[in-house]
Amino acid sequence: MERKLVAYFSASGITAKVAKALAEAAGADIYEIKPKIPYTREDLDWMNKKSRSSVEMNDPSSRPALADMEADIDGHDVIFVGFPVWWYTVPTIIKTFLEAYDFSGKIVVPFATSGGSGLGTTAETLQEVIPAATVKAGKILNGRIAASELKQWVDDFE
Repeated sequence: MERKLVAYFSASGITAKVAKALAEAAGADIYEIKPKIPYTREDLDWMNKKSRSSVEMNDPSSRPALADMEADIDGHDVIFVGFPVWWYTVPTIIKTFLEAYDFSGKIVVPFATSGGSGLGTTAETLQEVIPAATVKAGKILNGRIAASELKQWVDDFE
């Protein structure tokens, strides 16, 4: 049986709720990806081109610092990586997280929450960041999803 980890970034708490439900359904450990400098409401104002999140997302080299380096990647085989969709893709802090650890030989499965857009080319983007891992197609997990549905989805990766 493979050991699973749900690692997630949540700016407003929505992705955190989904991550906790997923971890419970999967029997997985859980780890929160936290920025060294937490995001404020003003930082997340996507309508403001000068907000922190807008600036980061417009700079392909942006890598917001992490609050810690305590994720147990080595002790897990399958890592579900969760995040809110920002600007139709993965937030730059996820790239920071992925580049900070060795994902060689790991199965990485993205999941996201979104106000309207899908995952697009997220799996391909993540595969470029962690080429030694196997990145699977992910899923948008919005709203209340039954534990049985989450478990069935997770079981596909064993």
